[in-house]
Amino acid sequence: MNIHEYQAKEILRKYGVAVPKGNVAFSPDEAVKVAKELNANVTVVKAQIHAGGRGKAGGVKIAKTLEEVRSYAKELLGKILVTHQTGPEGKEIKRLYIEQGSDIQKEYYLSLVVDRATSRVTLMGSEEGGMDIEEVAEATPEKIFKEVVDPVVGLTAFQARRMAFNMNIPAKLVGSATKLMLRLYDAFIDTDASTVEVNPLAVTGDGEVIALDAKFNFDANALYRHKNILELRDFNEEDPKEIEASKHDLSYISLDGSIGCMVNGAGLAMATMDTISYYGGSPANFLDVGGGATAEKVTEAFKIILSDENVKGIFVNIFGGIMKCDIIADGVITAAKEVGLEVPLVVRLEGTNVDIGKKMLNESGLNIVAADSMADGAQKIVKLVG
Repeated sequence: MNIHEYQAKEILRKYGVAVPKGNVAFSPDEAVKVAKELNANVTVVKAQIHAGGRGKAGGVKIAKTLEEVRSYAKELLGKILVTHQTGPEGKEIKRLYIEQGSDIQKEYYLSLVVDRATSRVTLMGSEEGGMDIEEVAEATPEKIFKEVVDPVVGLTAFQARRMAFNMNIPAKLVGSATKLMLRLYDAFIDTDASTVEVNPLAVTGDGEVIALDAKFNFDANALYRHKNILELRDFNEEDPKEIEASKHDLSYISLDGSIGCMVNGAGLAMATMDTISYYGGSPANFLDVGGGATAEKVTEAFKIILSDENVKGIFVNIFGGIMKCDIIADGVITAAKEVGLEVPLVVRLEGTNVDIGKKMLNESGLNIVAADSMADGAQKIVKLVG
């Protein structure tokens, strides 16, 4: 789960991480009100969307008067902002963060991530922070330094100091940077985050080390422990189909293809998408109904797939173990009849109660194409859609 910059900075404040003063605004009038309260010579007007690259895309404005704050707020609110992370469809700006301007002397990059290769939390930093950090990582990876954290002892002051020196933070500010990194690590661990990114981390003219931007991503499996964080979820930033899927405990991710997929098991779901792509098709989603799905759950999954107007055909690929094939068949039949199925449907069933499931589908009166294997099913649905 992602949250907005202003929400991330509020979390950092609680952990003693220095961030500029600011507040959220949902209208030009609110933006001006916040700017008045800040009473700063320079005010920054920032678009709040769940995507990076806002600065390059024109989503961050520098205002020197209240009139400019109002003008920029009117310009940004309601605008579709397209960045390298949003895709060509972009995201609508529905809220702004009005922040006190900072006297930036130097920008750095700092983050904490869960490194899958080492199964450890890793602190990453670079003196090449700012809008082009992706290019830095690709062209000069030696400029990005890492500290792997021992889960028993946590991030040590020694590691944080070494990172500060490697990032070429001014010697007199190494102590401040070290404290910030340790506090950032505490916030990361306490909130069960999977990523915390500060880009840029800045050194200011008055000798402060502050987080000019902040991004949190949380482990969805741990959110039951953090109801206060769950309340920060912005449904406007998420795909409505993914929201609906989460209500039914379905693992669903929307993609931009034309073939809807319903599979049981994450591994099989990924293999199914790969097979569809191999035969020239494009999957419209990742959908894992899980091992213990009911007919009702399968029905809801089917409805979610069909709610995507880009879906031109559906491939149901089930290997029944815990999940019985007759349950899948029942859900498919119920959903197809409820929504009025008008696109091609290919079903491959194998495993527990497979004969019963196939018989139910054959006798349903629906136009269903049977497949003998995953490859056979992928080829059939690609041909029907193509």
